[in-house]
Amino acid sequence: MIYIVNRSTKPDYNIALEEYCFKKLLHHDKVFILWINEPAIIVGRHQNTIEEINAEFVRENGIHVVRRISGGGAVYHDLNNLNYTIISNESKGVDFDFKTFSMPVIDTLSDLGVNAEFTGRNDLVIDGKKICGNAQAYIKGRVMHHGCLLFNTDLSVLSKALEAPKDKIESKSTKSVRSVVDNILPNLPVKITVAEFSEKLLDHMKAKFPEMKKYEFSEDELFEIAKIRTSKFGSWEWNYGNSPKFNIERNTRFSAGKIQVFVDVKNAMIQDIKFYGTFFGNNSDLSAVEDALKGVKYQPNSVREALAAIEYSNYFAGFTLNELTQAIVEG
Repeated sequence: MIYIVNRSTKPDYNIALEEYCFKKLLHHDKVFILWINEPAIIVGRHQNTIEEINAEFVRENGIHVVRRISGGGAVYHDLNNLNYTIISNESKGVDFDFKTFSMPVIDTLSDLGVNAEFTGRNDLVIDGKKICGNAQAYIKGRVMHHGCLLFNTDLSVLSKALEAPKDKIESKSTKSVRSVVDNILPNLPVKITVAEFSEKLLDHMKAKFPEMKKYEFSEDELFEIAKIRTSKFGSWEWNYGNSPKFNIERNTRFSAGKIQVFVDVKNAMIQDIKFYGTFFGNNSDLSAVEDALKGVKYQPNSVREALAAIEYSNYFAGFTLNELTQAIVEG
């Protein structure tokens, strides 16, 4: 068994490193990784990113958005949140469960004087409040289990960042289930930092697996991880464009009138769009506007650029470019 203490705090790099270990370090039957992200939302493999985030808040606060390869719901990370990954050669079956992989955390918290329990399918709780969500991916006899531990996370930012959009969205994506959450730190009899907590968890793993050795990546491996980051986890196509097909209805009101927009989106690209409302314009035939938006990425900058390329004011009198963009897409 090997362990890796990843000092990077860049979410797209850290998810790339995790995937590299999962898919490439096959000659190691068990891998343990500890890592911390700067503010980020990590969405599940089968989720519609737009449904899971407060896009405007995320943009204004510089919060990263990255899609992972495992299922489950969206989670918020910051620098006071500790993530752990256990990769193991396992067969799907009786041993393929979340509780087994959560025991190192439960035991470490017990050593620190905190009674944490495993509940439901994949949660860790203290006094009924969730302090850790878990997710898994499985390929070819190998499982990757990861958990995000709320140590001293800013819960007000977590709540706002994961606030669901008010728009009416229909899709077949996996929806996150919001739970009452808490941090670990207030429950500790003796207060420690997230770095010290990380060391406690690592020490527990070393005691349980005395044969465990520290692993150092070669330059070639670091190059491969960086390439995965750039081509996949750092790309809009993976983090947003990989979302399932969905339909969205937005209703916004401005001084120049109300606009109701219906948009069909596939792979985060506009497939079809229709406008209704109380607005006025010199040209009531909106087909030119609708055609100009088809095939455009469903994100503010791309929509704004497409509108700026046409005489949008002929169709929407009194609306600014930013207002019209806001009518179509959040953020």
